[in-house]
Amino acid sequence: MTSSRLLRTSGTAAVVAAALLISGCAAGSSAFQHSKDVGYARDEAAPPQSLQPLPASPPAALKPYYGQRLTWHACRARGFECATMKVPLDYARPDAGEDVKLAVARKKATGSGAGDAGTAGATGGARAAGTAGATGAAGDSTKRIGSLLVNPGGPGGSAIGYLQQYAGIGYPAAVRARYDMVAVDPRGVAASEPVTCLSNRQMDEFTATDQTPDDEAEVGRLVAAYKKFGRGCASRSGRILGHVSTIEAARDMDVLRAVLGDGKLNYVGASYGTLLGATYAGLYPSRVGRVVLDGAMDPSLDAKRMNREQTAGFETAFTSFAKDCVGRKDCPLGTKNPADAGRRLKALFNRIDQHPLRTPGPRRLTESLATTGVIAVMYDQSGWPQLRTALKSARKGDGSALLALSDRYYERNSKGGYQNLMYANPAVNCLDLPAAFHGPADVREAVPAFEKASPVFGRGLAWSALNCAYWPRPATGRPHRIEAKGAAPIVVVGTTRDPATPYRWARGLAAQLTSGRLLTYNGDGHTAYGRGSACIDTAINTYLLKATPPTPHKTCT
Repeated sequence: MTSSRLLRTSGTAAVVAAALLISGCAAGSSAFQHSKDVGYARDEAAPPQSLQPLPASPPAALKPYYGQRLTWHACRARGFECATMKVPLDYARPDAGEDVKLAVARKKATGSGAGDAGTAGATGGARAAGTAGATGAAGDSTKRIGSLLVNPGGPGGSAIGYLQQYAGIGYPAAVRARYDMVAVDPRGVAASEPVTCLSNRQMDEFTATDQTPDDEAEVGRLVAAYKKFGRGCASRSGRILGHVSTIEAARDMDVLRAVLGDGKLNYVGASYGTLLGATYAGLYPSRVGRVVLDGAMDPSLDAKRMNREQTAGFETAFTSFAKDCVGRKDCPLGTKNPADAGRRLKALFNRIDQHPLRTPGPRRLTESLATTGVIAVMYDQSGWPQLRTALKSARKGDGSALLALSDRYYERNSKGGYQNLMYANPAVNCLDLPAAFHGPADVREAVPAFEKASPVFGRGLAWSALNCAYWPRPATGRPHRIEAKGAAPIVVVGTTRDPATPYRWARGLAAQLTSGRLLTYNGDGHTAYGRGSACIDTAINTYLLKATPPTPHKTCT
């Protein structure tokens, strides 16, 4: 089934996903200790309060973590080094003796003047970017700037996979010359004690579950699927399940900064990675270096509003696809107008709901899997031709192409195995925010608003937001503002027709940050850096290389 708050990077989805938010909740004993540390309001009805910074100096109990030295060794990926870093399982009890082992990877700066910067293990990383504008921004300097940490989003996307398969080799040469490229898989993700929940066969069943229930029996099966998923996470990953919040991951990033020998954190985060980077800035404003937040989230929103606004974002993206499609003779959704295309797609979904389509294997394409396949393409318009082909096949009764799109989105391989993306995703999301809905009655009440936001996807995305109601750990976070007073300029990037992180979220975050600088991309797709706009790439590369932020309210196409 598709999930609410789908946040994944565009363009490189087949390389590294940055993921679905199935929504999850967490952490038992320390639930409000985290809230106290960061100044959360305990009253959910109260206006969002600001995230408060942590003390400039770590407490004595954390100093062993800040002072550790990493032992680097060659990664399987050629040209990269890997290491393992320890962080406390529970920052409220760092002396309890329970640690989490985080996987770290780096690729050292390639410039002739990079060297080792005189620091033990100093490194860096970066997020996807094109080469446009890099040369002019860099000049002839090859002096190492520091480490550049990258995160592709999710939550649940492997930052190390992203670094090794894309950012570490695809970032502009000028950026890679002057930064050590660094990534850490956040706690509970990929190589860092990953959350697991279901067997592969059980996950096949879960993703195929009907999320547009037509009667009470189907509602019951959907609720049972959410409960089974949560129980599986608790039984297989109970130790870490309550300690995978964004707050904790941001605190881990500060330990990594210190271990790498950097006085300030340089960072490029996409999608959910923007929430992670903004949270770091809120906790450690004096340690903010050059930070880019691309495809930004707004931390002041509650889960219900976030899901509804993202639903509208996917409708906007589908409208762009439909406008392009109906202008083509081979459009499988008609050749008249976008509204007709939406009605035809919804009718196709309804037919598949009644009669799932055949595929080459034993699986059938259900409505939920078909919807996921379509949503997957909304992140990047380069996939529009493939979607047209897949929809044409589906109209003829062949579901294999849409199933392939859905499987790629869920990170299901050809042997039926799933990565941990879909498990880490709800674990983080449900921990970060209280559930959008408490039960089926709440969803029924909200469906009209969701369908108004998206006639095509609204009903399914409303029901998909129910999963946190049955999560085995209570939420430890609350909606909050992030001001990061005293931080260096932070570049917030928003795309006007972004499906997963609507443009208004970027405006909201930029307005909250006292040093926020909004950079707008007038275009389609999720995120903007490295997606073909020379204007965007030049602005960001200049900032990364010269610390010169874009002019206020700069807009690119």
